[in-house]
Amino acid sequence: MLIQEREQARQVFFDVWQKLQNKSPLQPMESVIADIIQWHPDYHNYLSDTQKTTHEDFQLEQGNTNPFLHMGMHIAIREQLGMDRPAGIRAIHHTLAVRYQSEHEAEHQMIECLGASLWEAQRNQRLPDEVVYFECLNKLC
Repeated sequence: MLIQEREQARQVFFDVWQKLQNKSPLQPMESVIADIIQWHPDYHNYLSDTQKTTHEDFQLEQGNTNPFLHMGMHIAIREQLGMDRPAGIRAIHHTLAVRYQSEHEAEHQMIECLGASLWEAQRNQRLPDEVVYFECLNKLC
């Protein structure tokens, strides 16, 4: 899923949330998003108030986690698992899911590595280093 504009990305979440509320049929990718939304009831208020949150800036420095970024990182992890890229990520996910007895918590652990990798790449204005990312994931096990 590649979306360039923040508002477009958020609209996808709003649309899936609305479909969940209406019990409307979902496309395959929407089902993935719906699953992630359902894992995060603490974000439902953001999804219900599109007027406010479409353009809201979530400043980490002020203690505001960006719910859309967080859910988007879950999507990224799911896509990586689907392709098993980097190679071996499925095995790491399985190990963590067994350890924490929760696929959701396994993904949260993995998101820490993904976030660090993306932050480092952005800071250095380069592509994320897949080797460093995979090393971080391996350390979780």
